[in-house]
Amino acid sequence: MGGNARLRLEGPIITPAWAVSIASMHDSQRRFIDFMVDAGVLTFGDFTTKSGRKTPYFVNTGRYRSGVHLVELGRAYADAIERSFPGGFDCLFGPAYKGIPLVVAVSMAFAERGREVEFCFNRKEAKDHGEGGVLVGRSLKDGDRVLIVEDVTTAGTSIRETVPVLRAAARVSLAGLVVSVDRQERASESSTRTALAEVGHEFGMPTAAIVTIDEVVEHLGARLTDADRARIAAYRAQYGAAGQ
Repeated sequence: MGGNARLRLEGPIITPAWAVSIASMHDSQRRFIDFMVDAGVLTFGDFTTKSGRKTPYFVNTGRYRSGVHLVELGRAYADAIERSFPGGFDCLFGPAYKGIPLVVAVSMAFAERGREVEFCFNRKEAKDHGEGGVLVGRSLKDGDRVLIVEDVTTAGTSIRETVPVLRAAARVSLAGLVVSVDRQERASESSTRTALAEVGHEFGMPTAAIVTIDEVVEHLGARLTDADRARIAAYRAQYGAAGQ
């Protein structure tokens, strides 16, 4: 995926009709948005999503590339998890491949806070030597509450592929799914829910995001060009979903 990425510091703040006031946004969420921009993870321009949609913004978690990045990323996820999943969980799960560094970073962030959190992740190909198997890390047990950590969810494909892997390992329950950015767009043309909410509904689990695209636009304000804001508004009008 590629395009002409840009983020210029110009233009007045123009609030499109779909935008809402995000008065309740936490400072940690605002820091996370700035962090994504500074790391080159969140960019604005012309891109194509995996589903084939032309999108005016792109979240490329492959751009996290240093220990400092992973420390900040893990803390942001840990903050969101503490806010959104008060019921708790027993284990983090990261779908291969991008989910692997995510669960490691989040586990380390919780360790900073004096909490030991175990994690596991899957291999793309089953190992036929040594201990074998598909999962690496914590050995899942019946009754484990597993919290899935992803980067973004546009179609839910990776979740649909990995939930059967988890359930084949043990009789686990899904404590939820947390992603970095909720794009707030429909999973399909016929759906009325966001892709994130659709996956949650399908598997009967709560979902959460560190930030939503509405919060991103609200926070960046005049740092987005008028053209970028207009194109995001048009994209949201075409593909956006308010239903949760």
